[in-house]
Amino acid sequence: MYDVAIIGAGVVGSAIARELSRYDVKACVVERDEDVCTGTSKANSAIVHAGFDAEPGTLKAQLNVKGNAMMDDIAKNLDVPFRRNGSLVVRTKEQDRAGLEKLLEKGEKNGVPGLKLLSEEELRKLEPNLADDVVEAMFAPTGGIVCPFHLTMAYAENAVENGVEFFLNTELTSLKSKGDHFLLETANPAHASIEAKTVVNAAGVYADWVNNQLSEKKLHITARKGEYMLLDKTAGAHVDHTIFQLPGKMGKGVLVTPTVHGNLLVGPTATDIENKEGVNTTLDGLDQVTAKSALSVKNLPLREVITSFAGLRAHEDSDDFIIGEAEDVPGFFNAAGIESPGLSSAPAIGVMVADLLRDKLSLSAKSDFKETRKGIVRPSELSAEEQNRLIKENPAYGNIICRCEMITEGEILDAIHRPLGARSLDGVKRRTRAGMGRCQSGFCSPRTMEILEREVPMDIYAISKSGGKSTFVVGKNKEIGRADS
Repeated sequence: MYDVAIIGAGVVGSAIARELSRYDVKACVVERDEDVCTGTSKANSAIVHAGFDAEPGTLKAQLNVKGNAMMDDIAKNLDVPFRRNGSLVVRTKEQDRAGLEKLLEKGEKNGVPGLKLLSEEELRKLEPNLADDVVEAMFAPTGGIVCPFHLTMAYAENAVENGVEFFLNTELTSLKSKGDHFLLETANPAHASIEAKTVVNAAGVYADWVNNQLSEKKLHITARKGEYMLLDKTAGAHVDHTIFQLPGKMGKGVLVTPTVHGNLLVGPTATDIENKEGVNTTLDGLDQVTAKSALSVKNLPLREVITSFAGLRAHEDSDDFIIGEAEDVPGFFNAAGIESPGLSSAPAIGVMVADLLRDKLSLSAKSDFKETRKGIVRPSELSAEEQNRLIKENPAYGNIICRCEMITEGEILDAIHRPLGARSLDGVKRRTRAGMGRCQSGFCSPRTMEILEREVPMDIYAISKSGGKSTFVVGKNKEIGRADS
């Protein structure tokens, strides 16, 4: 029997697992998909919010500011790309200055450091590509950008190194209380029944379904879809800060931001939908992104868009995070309704829930907890001398597989063989960026598949884009030709 079973391997579930692994505990994470970071955590704005937007006194406000402050140490210890580029909330001449002042006041109540209003002249020096109608902005120096893939995977890998088990491809089908423990039944025959003393619900847009199986205090989560456009690295320097618009009822509006990998990201929309799998992009949604982004940033080089995508935010009716032990179900802990600023808050949520579990189970701290994790070596970030030394030690680092992003075979091998290693093209892509460049895997996918086939090893017919039935190979040309003749 496990002490703790965590449902969901997104950034929140993985952060909880890592912080919990500081203690002598038998814990597991149950994830329905073939990899960690496959839901909301993989499709968002990749922003570390400063914390000025949430209502003072809410968990969103408290945990955003705490999580933001923790991000430097987390990024350093877990080797995650992160940069404090600062954020600007701009207003146009048609908008009331009071809205910006109210946001400033709210941020100061939340304890966000360094907030200040900037004049148009000051703004133009910082960001010459702001729209002509922009006349003022609030500057938040603690705002940042992070790689959500690497943050989630770093948390998960470090949790595994510290003894937490991850059960992937393990969809929860039912959850029952057995008095002194819980029974989790899944669709995976290898882990059909899992027993645990406590359960953590970090199931994203499905967290209401998990909660409502046990608790009389029902939750209702709406999937709020956000559509984005990602621009090539040639457009990455169009702005340096994260550019927000004055927020409205549905969120912070369409933003324009650089990414830690050098691209430019524009979006999202905010549309409530019934289908919790509805991550398709739409012409109307992308048209909205185009039109609304122009209100804050001019001359966006939209001819440089290399892909579009959509993600879902888990909006709970209370409009706040739901975190803690259910009053009517002892041992059942929610980490539900984690929408924006969930990525920013994840480090603080991880500590908060781990502390609750520590106290509930009277856990003792480990003496051998591994605080750090080393990410995949990036030859492109090394000096010429370091690259030559690395290639001499392992020639695979001299073999370029992805020409757009200059990703080597050595990086892909590392992605496959490290803890919770990649088993699909998207798994490799999230870990190495092979396939994320201008051609969007048009050239490198066959070679990546050959490496997966050889190294896992796995059947070429079973290799998928993202698990399940998303396979590529249906047969050999000559065999198919003979069958057709």
